[in-house]
Amino acid sequence: MCFNLPPSKLAKGWETVAKTIHVALAPISGLVWGYEHIKEFVESKVAEKLKNIPEERIQTPSPLVAVPLLESLRYSGHEETLRELYANLLATSIDSETAKNAHPGFVPILQSMSPGEAKIMRLFASEGAAPLIDVKVNLKPKGFKIIVRNFSTIGQNAGCAHPELSPNYLDNLIRLGLLEIPPNRYIIADGMYESLENSPQLAEVKKQVEAAEDVTLGFDKKKIELTDLGKQFCAACVIDKNIKG
Repeated sequence: MCFNLPPSKLAKGWETVAKTIHVALAPISGLVWGYEHIKEFVESKVAEKLKNIPEERIQTPSPLVAVPLLESLRYSGHEETLRELYANLLATSIDSETAKNAHPGFVPILQSMSPGEAKIMRLFASEGAAPLIDVKVNLKPKGFKIIVRNFSTIGQNAGCAHPELSPNYLDNLIRLGLLEIPPNRYIIADGMYESLENSPQLAEVKKQVEAAEDVTLGFDKKKIELTDLGKQFCAACVIDKNIKG
């Protein structure tokens, strides 16, 4: 059965929705940075990162980097983790000795990153690589089925607010060309994979497999590491300029 509401009722309904949307979006408008916010960012945060750089190395940055970077800050400057990466990139582009590392493509990469992914890149900047495992069910008499792909504790180790999204974060960082999972390679170090295989997060999976017949649980060791582009990105955007000197 279909009811045709009078125009006045429809108008009031849309007005209610519009007001609700306005209230929901109101806080966002306060997060959009204007000129003063960006000016303060450059004069404080970026200047702080360049305080130990000799004056003769300070140069006008390439507009291919600086212009889209400053524009991007209007929308992401409120987020501290990403703001730090933007500050490092701008500082890198201003220093004549490091400007070559400030690739223009890093700005759209930053635009495509979440705060969680920025934290993960911090982790890789210090460690370079991390272990992964595929959890699989071995079927009798032969064959297998992967039930958990690319399991890791990277999200927890990086301090992500939503570590359960780590596989998604890693997929995006691979898509952006910063990370890769090389085939048939894994980390040779004691205990790197045992902690993953015995993780409490896999306890329920293990329980279900152990209760099933004609199957056993198996693990494939893998690793995820920085690409050459990822290493350049870390040098330009992630590693603090004060540390690089």
